[in-house]
Amino acid sequence: MAPIGAGAGAPHSRIMGVGAYRPSRIVPNSEVVDAIDSSDEWIQQRSGIKQRRFATDEETIQMMSVASSRIAIERAGITPDQIDCVLVATVSHLLQTPAIAPAIATELGTEHAAAFDISAACAGFCHGVALGSDMVRGGSARHVLVIGVERLSDITDMTDRGTAFIFADGAGAVVIGPSQTPGIGPVVWGSDGEQYDLIRQREDWRDVVGSDDSPGSGVMPHLTMQGNPVFRWASFTMAKVALEALDAAGVTAADLDVFVPHQANMRIIDAMARSMKLPEHVRIARDVAEQGNTSAASVPLALDRMIEEGDARSGDTALLIAFGAGLAYAAQVVTVP
Repeated sequence: MAPIGAGAGAPHSRIMGVGAYRPSRIVPNSEVVDAIDSSDEWIQQRSGIKQRRFATDEETIQMMSVASSRIAIERAGITPDQIDCVLVATVSHLLQTPAIAPAIATELGTEHAAAFDISAACAGFCHGVALGSDMVRGGSARHVLVIGVERLSDITDMTDRGTAFIFADGAGAVVIGPSQTPGIGPVVWGSDGEQYDLIRQREDWRDVVGSDDSPGSGVMPHLTMQGNPVFRWASFTMAKVALEALDAAGVTAADLDVFVPHQANMRIIDAMARSMKLPEHVRIARDVAEQGNTSAASVPLALDRMIEEGDARSGDTALLIAFGAGLAYAAQVVTVP
């Protein structure tokens, strides 16, 4: 039996650059309240959201991904032809196949980079960071571009009182590359299939497109969510996962500088921080108030805002964590670039 050679990877990995794209259309609560018989006060009390961003027709999944990626690549100090793999986390690219990642890789000017999409809902970006880190350390890629992007406005029922005020659009990206010191900690991830139906696509694609015997409804599939069970599950289960991620990285809550949770809901963010007993010095991302819940894009968008506003500084220790439909989740400690 002939021996098989193994690829030589980097000793460690790190995030080299972060980029973001926020759609141009700002939608305040006043624009969504009438259709759901609600009020600005009720929305803010329930979610902490004051406004959200919706993409225009020109702001496609591909366009927003490319825009955020170009910023991340420039800040990483490399060129697109140095990207070996493009990972795109999204649930709102509405083609089952092909994935959007190859088109993004080509438009960016990569040299035939490996490219594929990740379907892990809101947790998809953190899954991508874990995969990208492993690729760099395993030797299958030197630089990996990880994108979280959504156009959730396309699949949100604006008359659904439970979801219409929550979801939004945007894109965030990071470049992961080699490092001589640890810059991305071990991932703690998993899923809870017993809660599979708490967040889901309401209509089956078969019901939408129909068949020869049934022409289908023609209604776009929409997201639906059971808010109270999700709140209870996320507030306490995710706090435990966060502490496991800290332990896996060999740090404590006191060692953290920055906490960047999935921007699902301000009440969930606050409940997690309390359950984790985060010290007062830890700066917490609260991008959801201005951006809304952008699913796979929420963590990179929130991290980018913190960097831009000086709340996350180069060299800071940050905890990333996200959870979403499935219910899938992932968390890791990283060093801010």
